[in-house]
Amino acid sequence: MGPDSAPGPAAPWRKVLWERQPFPDNYVDDRFLEELRRNEGIRQYRYWAVVREAGLVGQQLSCVAIFITLWLYMEEGLLSPEALLWASLTVGLLGYGLYNALRPRLGSDREPRTRLADLQSAAIFLSFTFGFSPVLKTLTESVSTDTVYAMSALMLLAHLVSFPYGHPSPTGSLSLNAALFASVCLASRLPGALHTFAMLSCALLMFALWPCLLKSVRDRAAGLSAWLCVGVCLGGVGGLVSRWPGGAALLALALASVTLLCPLLLVKLQRHKDNIQGPWDEAEIQEDLCHVPF
Repeated sequence: MGPDSAPGPAAPWRKVLWERQPFPDNYVDDRFLEELRRNEGIRQYRYWAVVREAGLVGQQLSCVAIFITLWLYMEEGLLSPEALLWASLTVGLLGYGLYNALRPRLGSDREPRTRLADLQSAAIFLSFTFGFSPVLKTLTESVSTDTVYAMSALMLLAHLVSFPYGHPSPTGSLSLNAALFASVCLASRLPGALHTFAMLSCALLMFALWPCLLKSVRDRAAGLSAWLCVGVCLGGVGGLVSRWPGGAALLALALASVTLLCPLLLVKLQRHKDNIQGPWDEAEIQEDLCHVPF
């Protein structure tokens, strides 16, 4: 791109609009491309750093797979609700202890949440869930099983799509509500009210409390976070193998694609990125207008 072939006047060209100049409207001089800037502010990614961030997507996929596996075991009578409740209680207490160990010390101006308050919140939730379990058990009696399964699959997909992977704690309202809705739909197809209560308690532990613990671990123990993600992914694949080998193969393929292949493509394609900036871009206001008096 260069100047027009018109004879050059004596007055130099200026890139202004408020004064009349003896140049065509589309005139540019030879210095036009001197202000060209390429890939300004481009972030360079490291492969294993991207794999670590993508592991959050993989572990959330595995959490959904573990939840479906537990539901399959309970529906087929291979897992009793008492065993699931004791397992959920044990895992919940271990996770609560780890969360308290990693929780930062607060300043004197802030009152930390006490263990008594946490116990009261847990007791209230468990009491209401246990009391409403017979109602939730019969919630979808008038709905066909195929419709319930379709709604559950759609809500679990909405949970995965809307999950705040950048800041997993607290869980987004849409993501959490979608997961709990799917849990209620699936739990209503179990044999008894105690099965429904156990399944909903497990769903709260997995979809609401686990992201809070994972966020704390990622912030203060990155190495432990990586091993937790690997363990959850292996647990998801291993659980599905026993009940649905085809689903386990699909999950393994999805995990490999999300956590290994996609980061590799991102790093490889980053070298081909070519963004250009120059005087043709829109003007950017640099002045802070927050302190300008009106």
